[in-house]
Amino acid sequence: MLRQRSGRLMRASLSIRQGAQRSTFALFLLLAVGIMLIGKADPALYERTRMAIADIATPVIGALSSPVAAGAEFIEEAKHLFVAYDENTALREENERLRRWRAAAQSLESENTRLRGLLNFTPETEATFITGRVIGDSGGAFLRSVLVDIGGRDGVRKGAAAIDGNGLVGRVAEVGQRSARILLITDLNSRIPILVGDNRERAILAGDNSDLATIAYLPPERSIGPGDLVVTSGHGGAFPAGLPVGIVVSTGADGSGELRVQPFLTPDRLEFVRLMDFGLTGVLQDQDLGLASH
Repeated sequence: MLRQRSGRLMRASLSIRQGAQRSTFALFLLLAVGIMLIGKADPALYERTRMAIADIATPVIGALSSPVAAGAEFIEEAKHLFVAYDENTALREENERLRRWRAAAQSLESENTRLRGLLNFTPETEATFITGRVIGDSGGAFLRSVLVDIGGRDGVRKGAAAIDGNGLVGRVAEVGQRSARILLITDLNSRIPILVGDNRERAILAGDNSDLATIAYLPPERSIGPGDLVVTSGHGGAFPAGLPVGIVVSTGADGSGELRVQPFLTPDRLEFVRLMDFGLTGVLQDQDLGLASH
């Protein structure tokens, strides 16, 4: 609509300018013929007549040229308007492209949130790692374990630490070529050397196939309370020291005699794990820790 209206105005301005040019040409042709005739009859009269005509013609020429100048100015303004219209169209298209990119970025952000969560913890010890997706739950000889979609061909090694964005998940117990089974820290067969609280009390975290874990082999003169942080101790050479494990939630004051830990592990929400090889040679076994199997 804007282009059609501007086109009509430009055509009207062009018609006015062409008509003015034809009228001006005819007028000057008649004046030229008359001046030539006067010049042959009387040169002095010719000079006076030429100047008089020039005086008279000046405002007329100015008046005739005004529509032409106005038309040229209008055309220039119309050009600027077309440029602004094209720029506005380009900006709208660019804005639409940016909206599509934003939607794609938000989709990727949502998809990778849990993967980025794996970067929340950076171990002090140099380690190689590979990230895998959980593809199955408990099976085989272990009640609390998960299966991941990476294995020996990807460099997974038995005994490697399994970590998510919150802390220690477990350790690799079985390795196939394309998959591996992770024994969770809450499994009955899991034993983890730990440090408890600000006093760094040494103990063993034992799984019992429940959502909590039990602290075993803690010295009698202990100073532990609810909310104390539990981390790996590094004893036994299976894990490095300092991996977050969980929080003390019960100190046995209720008469149960058990020290209970709420692991940071949430099996129901476990989708991705990072298998980290710290180059340690120790593999946790019951006999290594002086424990008997339940």
